[in-house]
Amino acid sequence: MATPEHGEKIIDPIHQFVINRIIPIDIGGLDISFTNSALWAVIAVTCASLLFILAPRNLIPTRLQSVAESIYEVVDNMTHEVLHENARTYFPFVLTLFVFILFANVLGLIPYSFTVTSHIVITLALALVVFIGATIIGFIRNGFGYLKLFVPSGVPVLLLPLVVVIEIVSYFIRPMSLSIRLFANMMAGHMMLKVMAGFVVMLGVTAGWLPLVAMVGLMGLELLVAALQAYVFALLTCMYLSDAMHVDH
Repeated sequence: MATPEHGEKIIDPIHQFVINRIIPIDIGGLDISFTNSALWAVIAVTCASLLFILAPRNLIPTRLQSVAESIYEVVDNMTHEVLHENARTYFPFVLTLFVFILFANVLGLIPYSFTVTSHIVITLALALVVFIGATIIGFIRNGFGYLKLFVPSGVPVLLLPLVVVIEIVSYFIRPMSLSIRLFANMMAGHMMLKVMAGFVVMLGVTAGWLPLVAMVGLMGLELLVAALQAYVFALLTCMYLSDAMHVDH
């Protein structure tokens, strides 16, 4: 929260998304500073790696092992249901994507942390990796036959030009829809949490119990959204990969 000259506190939900330089690095006029966003991205990768490295492999699983196995099973089932015989090939990529987004989302709920996925430059970079990768795979697997993806079978000839334009636009808008969905959900949720927290501080202990209860409920909802958005991103990735490998001839 910011404090004006007259001493009244105001709620500033946008301040939490400001990127700050931790280690300034400038090479030939190019700013590649190590920021708070980069720091929490490294923390997310480290936590995700430690989860699978340190999780024991016992017959009777521990809590840590149960968490790792649950994440593994969710992604394993997802890839088998969507990618079928190609599930094993792309499982490592989808698992890595899912786990990174999940940890980045969840760690962002910790007070004074930074939500990496609340910036569209991060989510767009992830979406472009998926989009460009799926497109390259599509042309490798199908050659120019991959272009048949834009020409659905059974469409009347008169409607075909319009349908082709719609298919092309919907295809190239994939990275934007994929990135905006994740970034918008993370930003909106964190702004609501910040506003609720501000109300609690402004109203005090006696009058602030109602926004405090709302904040606890919202925190639980945000935890669900954090996991759900990681799942949706991974699921759509599987669907785009499936489109690249199974063009309707």
